Amino acid sequence: MCFDHDSHPPIDPISGGALDAGRISLTSEDDHHRFLAYLARPAKPTGAGIVILPDVRGLHPYFEELALRFAEHGNVALAIDYFGRTAGDDDRGEDFDYMPHVAGARWQHLQGDIRAAVTHLRALDPAPRSVFTTGFCMGGRLSSMSATLGLGLAGVIPFYGWPTGPNRNGTPAPAESADKIECDVLAIYGGADQGIPESVRDEYDQALDKAHVRHETIVYPNAPHSFFDRKVEGFDDASADAWDKVLTFIRRHTMGQPIAG
Repeated sequence: MCFDHDSHPPIDPISGGALDAGRISLTSEDDHHRFLAYLARPAKPTGAGIVILPDVRGLHPYFEELALRFAEHGNVALAIDYFGRTAGDDDRGEDFDYMPHVAGARWQHLQGDIRAAVTHLRALDPAPRSVFTTGFCMGGRLSSMSATLGLGLAGVIPFYGWPTGPNRNGTPAPAESADKIECDVLAIYGGADQGIPESVRDEYDQALDKAHVRHETIVYPNAPHSFFDRKVEGFDDASADAWDKVLTFIRRHTMGQPIAG
């Protein structure tokens, strides 16, 4: 399962940490379609920017809130939607039936959306000197694959993204594209995620090792898929630790100090 409609990031707000935030419209670099995005800018920029790639729901309020949490820590954050080609770029409510649109969000177009998001971040004033992507479920796989697009990313942070096998929108398997990944990877999983067992995680790790890609894989024992959620009880410590590791990864790479490995 992915996040529910009433899910929220398990992160406490920081008062005054975000300068401004709101929805914007971007144009994909592949076919000039318009799509929704949510931009959150920090009051005190650290030099880092991050593109947030949602789960199958697209630009859900969960990811807008997550963008705010990133901005409160000095990172300009841009969460994007996937469904501008099939559902338009208007605001959508909780009753939006996203599943018919998921298969239509093809990799050949999604990569143009990701490129447009990175381009928008780099056109800001001040512009981030280090740009990352993070993603969840469907977006986790996209986050790994964004590192193959020649975007000069500083790092990618996939949360429980399937790294092997085919998927419904034609996004390549990161494990099969490891030799094209051009930045460090911080991969985060729940140990009780039945869809991404240890064998699958190991296959991705081995592919990254073979390709000489620096990476760190974090697995939280007994945590389910989509554990990074305020409403998932019993995994507060895992969520807090994951958030700390994400911020540390961004901070280290923005300062020019990649992970060891």
